[in-house]
Amino acid sequence: MSARRRAGIKDKWKIKQWYEIITPDVFNNVSVGYTPSDEPWKLIGRTVDTTLYDITGDFTYVHIHVYLQINRVDENALKAFTVFKGHELARDYIRSLTRRKSSKVEGIFDVWTKDGYGLRITVDTFTAYRCKTSQKRAIRKIQKETIEELVPQMTLDEVINAMLFGDIAEEISTRARKIYPIRRTEIYKSKVLYIPGPEGPVKAVIVPKAPA
Repeated sequence: MSARRRAGIKDKWKIKQWYEIITPDVFNNVSVGYTPSDEPWKLIGRTVDTTLYDITGDFTYVHIHVYLQINRVDENALKAFTVFKGHELARDYIRSLTRRKSSKVEGIFDVWTKDGYGLRITVDTFTAYRCKTSQKRAIRKIQKETIEELVPQMTLDEVINAMLFGDIAEEISTRARKIYPIRRTEIYKSKVLYIPGPEGPVKAVIVPKAPA
């Protein structure tokens, strides 16, 4: 690399500022790191991948990845504020739950919260033994009925807590055990698809815009 190019890269990094990333209210506005930018507006829409361990300090949640998206920047305080975009469990963790001579039943459901957010939720239920196709269908039906019953009664923040800390998963397992022995249920993945808008739901897309 030429000296001129090295100097150009160095100068480019010199003009960048580091902004502290702040979680949403549902996660108590804690700091989860820093991100650089030469212009604050360029941070808008940037996705942040953190873990529930980084947010709570509890190592038992290290396998839960939480995706946040920057929607507001305080240029003076050098803080970037975020909203919840979704979550996903680590693939190694899911693989550790998958055992021989047992079954994994996966269901993907679109549902609305009480306060107008549209979510896509993926549920994985792991049986104690290998089950039949008819039993898988029955378990998937219970997943669907439970999600569609509970989520519309909750706000987005309540759903986030119920997904990440296991309340919804445990309820699915409890109901599904009436059909077949269940080892564990996990809310494997979630994604916010729609957010409330002044004239109804709009797609959850945050696009950076340069100041006029």
